[in-house]
Amino acid sequence: MPGLRPQGAAGRGGRPEQVSAEECTRGVGCGAEGCPLSSSDLCSPRSQAVRMETPEALSLEIETECEIPDVCFELRNRLKSHQGPCEDELPLSVFVWDFLDHVTEQPGSCETDMEQFAETLSGRVTTDKALEELVDLIYQQAKSVPRFRSGGARLCAYLSRHLTIRSQRGSFYDVLLQRCQADYEPRDQAAKGDEAARKRFHELVFFMGEFYLPLEIEGAHGKAQTAFLRGLLDALLSHPVDDNLICAVKLLKLTGPALEDAWKGKGRTDMDEVIQRIGNVALEAPCSVDVRLMLLKLVKLRSSNWGKVPVTSASERSST
Repeated sequence: MPGLRPQGAAGRGGRPEQVSAEECTRGVGCGAEGCPLSSSDLCSPRSQAVRMETPEALSLEIETECEIPDVCFELRNRLKSHQGPCEDELPLSVFVWDFLDHVTEQPGSCETDMEQFAETLSGRVTTDKALEELVDLIYQQAKSVPRFRSGGARLCAYLSRHLTIRSQRGSFYDVLLQRCQADYEPRDQAAKGDEAARKRFHELVFFMGEFYLPLEIEGAHGKAQTAFLRGLLDALLSHPVDDNLICAVKLLKLTGPALEDAWKGKGRTDMDEVIQRIGNVALEAPCSVDVRLMLLKLVKLRSSNWGKVPVTSASERSST
């Protein structure tokens, strides 16, 4: 950036560059010899770091052209600093991206920080537009960044249960499901599209699989998504190119046991139909040998009750 010089940078003739007070008060922060503010904290590295945390430093140019440094503050303190409406607080998008980046880099901290994140959002997300922005930011990050997908799905599940904010379009969960539905509707076109279109579709599939599991386990909203997942599987198997079939196998390995239990609980045989179709695809579709073997292994896995170890009763154990 213009005006920035390394500390003690030499000027002409090898002498340290002199810096005016005007430059420093503009936030340049030179640290050069002879700086009229060197005796105060205004030209210290600490003050430069703090200035980077102010809204003035978070212009669109800086946000898009370089990473905002994670300086000086623990995440929990930074979250608390955003609570409540405040004229000089960071924009919601910057605050949310900051948290998502933290969880992406340190996925193990996701559960411990979600409660504080949700509490902070309750004071920040007060309009329909803000709720839609929040949903879109988390959804896009969870879909497009594989290492955040599982953590992002858990975060979405947590906010679906605990974030009480409502808009004209409904709760966080309602708005998120509507966002997913918009990508779900053209599933057949996406599954038969070019490689880039299929990749975007697979991102939706993997996210929905990860999102379904915690909701199903907690008994919150999960059963509403079984038809959604069945539609995704049907679209993948209707266009049996290798990457679609691999995606279907991964989805079933992730959600198969929970899906089958949910369908059986309603007296439905959807899993029988899906597995029968996979067997037919393995025999008839022009897929690669490796993918064909993958499909057959999945059929075998399901025939063994998804690899679950049978639970024996006390009487059965005593008789052996």
